[in-house]
Amino acid sequence: MRNNLKNGTVLKSNSGGEYKVIGLLGAGGQGEVYEVAQGSQRYALKWYCKHTGTPGQKAIINKLVAKGAPDEIFLWPRDIIDYIDCTQQGESFGYTMMLRPGNYKGIVDMMKRRAEPSFYVLCRAAFNLTLGYEKLHRSGYSYRDISFGNMFFDPDTGDILICDNDNVSENDQEDSAVYGTPCFMAPEIVVGKAKPSRHTDQYSLAVLLFYMFMVHHPLEGKLEAEIKCFDLPAMNRLYGTSPVFIFDPDNKTNRPFEGYHDNAEIFWDIYPQSMRDLFIQSFTVGLQQPNRRVTERQWLDLFVGLMGGIITCPGCGSEVFYDDEKAKMHVAHTCWNCGGAVNAPPSIVIGKNRVLITGNAKLYAHHIYENHDMSSEVGCVVQNPSNPALWGIKNVSKDNWNYIKSDGTQIAVPPEKAAAIAKGAKIDFGRLTGEFH
Repeated sequence: MRNNLKNGTVLKSNSGGEYKVIGLLGAGGQGEVYEVAQGSQRYALKWYCKHTGTPGQKAIINKLVAKGAPDEIFLWPRDIIDYIDCTQQGESFGYTMMLRPGNYKGIVDMMKRRAEPSFYVLCRAAFNLTLGYEKLHRSGYSYRDISFGNMFFDPDTGDILICDNDNVSENDQEDSAVYGTPCFMAPEIVVGKAKPSRHTDQYSLAVLLFYMFMVHHPLEGKLEAEIKCFDLPAMNRLYGTSPVFIFDPDNKTNRPFEGYHDNAEIFWDIYPQSMRDLFIQSFTVGLQQPNRRVTERQWLDLFVGLMGGIITCPGCGSEVFYDDEKAKMHVAHTCWNCGGAVNAPPSIVIGKNRVLITGNAKLYAHHIYENHDMSSEVGCVVQNPSNPALWGIKNVSKDNWNYIKSDGTQIAVPPEKAAAIAKGAKIDFGRLTGEFH
């Protein structure tokens, strides 16, 4: 591991701030990352190698610093540092960013079971990740290199951090040499027919989400297992010219190979049909038709539904996903772990969202405003203090609700008051009305 900046070196940024080098954190193909201090605050400093610290790369960083991050989950370039050492390395530069806390883990940690989040946390992490990229794209950028090496999550909360943002560029701009990580790149990039864009980001995001939930790559099945030499032509064929989804309903030539791709086989059946449908769309029509790929908003709606539809198995305590398709066909839910019957609790349906009424259930702003705000709590399930057998939804928003009994009687529910949970009753939230089932 190189160490081009010595501990204790004081660097002055272009904005006038001073940073003291504390120590080397790591190194990669583009350069090194150091921990630096500015007073009592610690930051990370990415320092480029001579061959990667080009004027073009510096121009990209200048634009990113000037425009600012689209969301706080991005460890975005915040300050540029130039440094000249005529006796050793000549002119070089780097940029500072927020330091990633040590409790954040990567997808590789999850694949190796160094991090084991609950299904709920996994869904919240996927939601936060997708929302971050949606904001990035809405700001006119494409990320260009979505992969599991650039995303970190808190396995206890599902909070997300996205690093390596120095290759982000404006849509339809070709001022970055980075086209992506091979097995995450869209087929049209692999075969050299397209440049990175929002559409290619959407494909890479789908691959990353598949890894998160299935702990496997969506195109690596029987065809991958039969490859004797995994060289560039083989990779181009598997990921570019002839990709086949391992669960393609119409093409079964690339099914998971038993004993070799067990993760995919096990996890695929755990999740509800709504998730499987989006992955099927992503890796069938979405392989060759970029404008038919699953959008960020489709993923966000899915993850909202998954977070509100988790049941705890009474037999073994495992998390089980409520499946609308099973409910419509009156098929019983069973635990994927112990095989026991899992009865669905009461629920409230608000617009296109269903939230199961469990002891820790919450309503968020998205449920009543459809704004993808899953941070602002507006309601929570509570017990009646006078009669613990009775449950209700407490209004913790700033707005008045209107409770409508099954006989049509209406009762105002101001903030800090609760509406009784009763089948057939409704709550008028203002924009949307929810009904108990």
